[in-house]
Amino acid sequence: MKRINLDTDELRSFCILAETGSFRQAAQRLGVSGSTLSRQISRLEDRTQARLFDRDTRNVALTDQGQTFLRLAERVLNTTESALAEFDTYLNTRRGKLTIAGLPSVTAGLLPPLISDFMDAHPNVDVQLNDMLSEGVLREVEMGRADLGFTAGVVENSDNLSFQRLLSDKFIAVGAPDSFLKENRTYHWEEILSQPMVAMSRETSVRALIDAACAQNNLLFHPRFEVAHLATAGALVSQGLCITALPSLTLPVLGRSPLIFRPLESPVLLRQIGLIWRSGRTLPPAAQAFLNLVRSRNLSALAPNSTIENTILSPTS
Repeated sequence: MKRINLDTDELRSFCILAETGSFRQAAQRLGVSGSTLSRQISRLEDRTQARLFDRDTRNVALTDQGQTFLRLAERVLNTTESALAEFDTYLNTRRGKLTIAGLPSVTAGLLPPLISDFMDAHPNVDVQLNDMLSEGVLREVEMGRADLGFTAGVVENSDNLSFQRLLSDKFIAVGAPDSFLKENRTYHWEEILSQPMVAMSRETSVRALIDAACAQNNLLFHPRFEVAHLATAGALVSQGLCITALPSLTLPVLGRSPLIFRPLESPVLLRQIGLIWRSGRTLPPAAQAFLNLVRSRNLSALAPNSTIENTILSPTS
């Protein structure tokens, strides 16, 4: 069976002509000349190999074939308009999906207020957050399984990934209220390293930064405990078993037990937080809208603990 290629403009002209029963009125509504409309109808009849209208110098009337074709043409136009409206909605990010990969400390400590503002503007966009280590974030974005990634460290711009630095996340000392850190002051790394410490596993960006800083400053780092999850570190610290040093964005992940946080120096250690996306690929509208939101915000204000002073804080307060 020969396939009929239909032109939506011709279908629309056909339907309006069927409605008005007049080439002159139909041409006026369509904003074309009568001869242009006549050629459109003739092409449509040639493609369908059917006489769609009986016409003379004054009257235009649908044939039986034209009546049947009118029902089909209206169905096609309705489906087309519905599909285009749906695509327009997608382009305007009124619907869609946004997938973000990020470090657990970033997804918990930085993204919630950003996502809240994004959802206010785009309430019908579904957001999926995948929290994982830095290598996983890079892999998810490179493979196209995540639209955007929030990671630690500087990622070189390449054919695969684009990178934008967002903020510096300062390391602080964390302990129980009656721990070695109970004195309200700034501490040095050499001081806290002399105490029982809990460290994150060697696969994490946090541990890599501490190991590198200790090596560069001739400091010995022999943690009493080593854990994979921030909540576990928080639980050990809250029991008074140890203290730790972590970037300030990790605080929301440490748990609900009261803890104290103190500034650290000698050296001042910073973790760079950045945003990545695939190079050379057009971001989906929802992802582009979120990227624009991130760029427009003062992220340091969203992470106030990145400028910890000599105060006692509690995740429950």
